[in-house]
Amino acid sequence: MRAAVLEGPGKTPTVRDFDEPDGPDTELVDIRLAGCNPVDLALASGAMGEPLTPSVVGKEGVGTTNDGRRVYFDSPPEPFGSWAQRCRIAPALTFPVPDGVDDDLAVALGIAGLAAWLPLTRHADVSDGETVLVLGATGVVGRIAVQAARLLGAGRVVGAGRDPDALEQVRDLGADAVVRLGQDDDAEALTNEAGEGYDVVIDMVYGDPFLAALDASAVGATLITVGQGAGATAAVPFAKLMGRTHVGHNNNMLGADVMRAGYGELTKHAADGRIRVEVERYPLDEAPRAWEAQADSPHHKIAIETS
Repeated sequence: MRAAVLEGPGKTPTVRDFDEPDGPDTELVDIRLAGCNPVDLALASGAMGEPLTPSVVGKEGVGTTNDGRRVYFDSPPEPFGSWAQRCRIAPALTFPVPDGVDDDLAVALGIAGLAAWLPLTRHADVSDGETVLVLGATGVVGRIAVQAARLLGAGRVVGAGRDPDALEQVRDLGADAVVRLGQDDDAEALTNEAGEGYDVVIDMVYGDPFLAALDASAVGATLITVGQGAGATAAVPFAKLMGRTHVGHNNNMLGADVMRAGYGELTKHAADGRIRVEVERYPLDEAPRAWEAQADSPHHKIAIETS
C-alpha cells in the first residue's frame, strides 16, 4: 500500500510502498482522510522520545471499517499511522462519526477539537456567563475553543493572537473582542478586555503570553495550558498563582472513555451546524508539502486524502 513513511528522526516523510497492516478484521480500517497536527511533527522530530523508523506517520484519521461503519480513530498502533491507505486501529480510541458531519469536520474535531472541548468541559465550567480568554486563538484549537466557549454559555469570549487578519476571522467565529499579542504590553492589552478578570483561560502558547494572561486573570480563575507555541517554560511567581488553578492538559491522559464522550458531544454540535473549521486537503502524494505547511503553523486544519 502507499503511505507517508518516516525514515529517520527529524526527516520529512517520503511517500512509498509500505507493508500492509495485519491483525483481526475488526481492527483494520480503510482510511478516507487523515489529520495533520503539531504533535505529528513533534513525535517525528524525536522531541517526545526516539521515533520508531521506518513507520507511517499520522496520529488520527477517519475511515471505514470492514462492516461499513464510518469512524474516527486516534493513536493507531505502530508502525501503521494514518497517512496511508489502510491501518490498524485501537478499538478503545475509535469513535463513531454521526451523519451530518463530513470527513473534514470529523477529523478536525479529533485531536484539535478535543484539545479545545475537554479543557472547557472537564477542567473548567463556563456555563454561567464566565469570561473566557483563548490564548492562541488564531490556530485550529483556538478557533474551535472560541466557538465552544460561546455555545457552552460563556458570557464574554476574548481571543488573543499575533496575526491581525486571523484575529478578525476569530471575531467572526464569535469572539466578543480580540487582542493582538506582541505589541507594547501584553498584560495591559489583555487586562483592558478582561472586565473584572478572566475566569477561564485556555492557553495554546504558554511562555510569556501565559504570564500576561495570569496577570489579567481573576481570583478563582482556572488556567488550562494545552500547548507551548510561544515557549516550553515560564517563570511563574508563586504569589500570582495563589487563588488560581493551573492545569496542564493532554487529551489522552483523560482516558479513552472521556475522549469518546467528548467526541460525541462535539460532533453532535457540529451536526447541528454550531461548529465550523476550515480544512485544507492534500493528496497523499503531496504529503511532504503538507508536512512543511504544518511546520509553518497554519490557521486552518491540514488533512491528507489517502485514497
